[in-house]
Amino acid sequence: MSKATDYLQSVYAVIEHRDPNQAEFLEAVHDFFQTMTPVFEKHPEYIEANILERLTEPERVIQFRVPWLDDAGHMCVNRGFRVQFNSAIGPYKGGLRLHPSVNLSIVKFLGFEQIFKNSLTGLPIGGGKGGSDFDPKGKSDNEIMRFCQSFMTELSKYIGLDTDVPAGDIGVGGREIGFLYGQYKRLRGADRGVLTGKGLSYGGSLARTEATGFGLAYYTDEMLKANQTDFTGKRVAVSGAGNVAIYAIQKVAELGGKVITCSDSNGYVIDENGVDFEVVKQIKEVERGRIKDYADRVASATYHEGSVWDAQVAYDIALPCATQNEIDGAKAATVIANGAKAVAEGANMPSTPEAIAAYQQAGVLYGPAKAANAGGVAVSALEMSQNSMRLSWTFEEVDNRLKAIMQNIFANSVKAANEYGVSGDYLSGANIAGFTKVADAMMAQGLV
Repeated sequence: MSKATDYLQSVYAVIEHRDPNQAEFLEAVHDFFQTMTPVFEKHPEYIEANILERLTEPERVIQFRVPWLDDAGHMCVNRGFRVQFNSAIGPYKGGLRLHPSVNLSIVKFLGFEQIFKNSLTGLPIGGGKGGSDFDPKGKSDNEIMRFCQSFMTELSKYIGLDTDVPAGDIGVGGREIGFLYGQYKRLRGADRGVLTGKGLSYGGSLARTEATGFGLAYYTDEMLKANQTDFTGKRVAVSGAGNVAIYAIQKVAELGGKVITCSDSNGYVIDENGVDFEVVKQIKEVERGRIKDYADRVASATYHEGSVWDAQVAYDIALPCATQNEIDGAKAATVIANGAKAVAEGANMPSTPEAIAAYQQAGVLYGPAKAANAGGVAVSALEMSQNSMRLSWTFEEVDNRLKAIMQNIFANSVKAANEYGVSGDYLSGANIAGFTKVADAMMAQGLV
C-alpha cells in the first residue's frame, strides 16, 4: 500500500468514526477520495500538512431553531443550518435549501462539494451551504415570509459581504430571497452584496435565473465538442422541472438539441416534438403547478408516474437536474440501454457511486456536478462583483462571462486529468483541479 493510499484510508476512517450516521456526507467524501491518490503521490507535502483532515472538517457549523406562525396562528418549529466549510480562497458561498429532507448530513455534503465547485469557477469564493427542513410546498406567501424572517433573524448573525454570502437552492427562489434580504436589511442595514439571486430592482444580476441551466448546457457542449460531436440533432432527457431544468431545456434547444423529457417528484412527461420550456416555465414558475399539467396542455406530450430514469425511451444525452441520488445503478443501466452516450449533472450528486461506475464502464461521457452545474454560483459571484462596483452588466455580458467560465472549467478539468495520468476522466480532473487550488491556498496561509 502506498503512502498516499494509506493516508486517504486513515483520514476516511477518522471521518467515518466522527460522523457515522451522515450517509450523504460520507458518500461525497468517499467518492472524492477515490480520485485523489495521484495527487497525494505527487504532493507528499499535502500529507505532511494533513490537508485532507483539515479540509473535511468544516470551519464552522451553525444549527438553530426557526419558530414561525402559520396562517391559523399555530406556532411551528423547524431547524436551520449553515455550514461554513472552507474560506481559503474567499468568503463562504453557497445556497440555502428549503426541503423536508434537509439535515446536517445533506448540508455538509453540499457544502463539501461547494468548496471545489467554487474553486473551479476561478473566482475568489469559498465553500458553504445552508437551509432548513421547512417545506415551502402548500404554504401561503405570508407563511413563507414569516418563516424566512425568523430564519434570517438568526442567520444574519453569521453572514456578511466579506464573510458568507448565501444564495438560493431547492425551495429558495426569487420570492424567498426577497423575504430573506428584506429581513436582513431591517436588522443589519442595506448591504446588497450579502445575498445573491436577488430581484433586478434591488441589486440582482441579469442571467442569474438562467445561469445554472445555461451553464450546464455550455459545459456539456464543450464535453461533446472535445469528443468530436455536439448537440445538433441529439435527443436529450432532462429530469426536474425547476430552475435548472427549465433553462437547460431552453439552451439545449438553442444549441440544436431536442429535449424530450422533464419531471417532478410525482412523474414525468415525454414530448417527442421537444419540450416547450415556455409552457414548463408558466406551470412551474408562475402557477406553481405540477408537471402533469404539461401533458394536459400539449397534445404531443404523455404523462407517466414514477422516475424518468426508468422510462424506456431513446435519447443520446442525459441531464439529471432534480436532486441527489436520483440515478442509482439500476437506473444507470436503463439510461445506458436507452442509448445515452453522455451524462452531465445539473443537480448536486444526482448519480450514486454505482451509477457513475456504470457510466465509466460503458464508456459514457460523464460531467460531474461540481463542474457541470457551477454556472449558478459563478453568476452569483458575478452578482457580488456588480454589487461591489455599484454597476449592472447587460444580459449578454453576463452570459458571455458565464460561457467563458464553463469553458475554462472543462479545459482545466481536462488539463488536470492529463497532468495526473487520468486522461479522459472528467470526474477526477474536476476534483483534482478544484482541490489543488484550495490545498495550495491553505498551505500558503499556515494553520487554517
